[in-house]
Amino acid sequence: QVQLVESGGGLVQPGGSLRLSCAASGSIFGIVAMGWYRQAPGKQRELVATFTSGGRINYADSVKGRFTISRDNAKNRVYLQMNSLKPEDTAVYYCNADLYSTRGGRGDYWGQGTQVTVSS
Repeated sequence: QVQLVESGGGLVQPGGSLRLSCAASGSIFGIVAMGWYRQAPGKQRELVATFTSGGRINYADSVKGRFTISRDNAKNRVYLQMNSLKPEDTAVYYCNADLYSTRGGRGDYWGQGTQVTVSS
């Protein structure tokens, strides 16, 4: 069984910063891609930032220059440093991993989500 657990969400004022963390654990053979998505109320889930299978980083245009994704491959962790936060960044942030499990081959896994609220 594979688990993704996010942490670091919360309430922050506009212009503030937050750092999200995601830890993947369980029957992991290898991670192909890993990153962050978000879903605001009434909107579809969208990509925020991700490490692709080729090792590149993709950012949503709306977060470029403000958010930075990083990872610790040895610990199967990915982080999202969010600076200059705006009210429109308010959403539930989800960690996602495309990985090979030791039990069931390749699959797409999601964390439970962490709420980020940007408000004064």
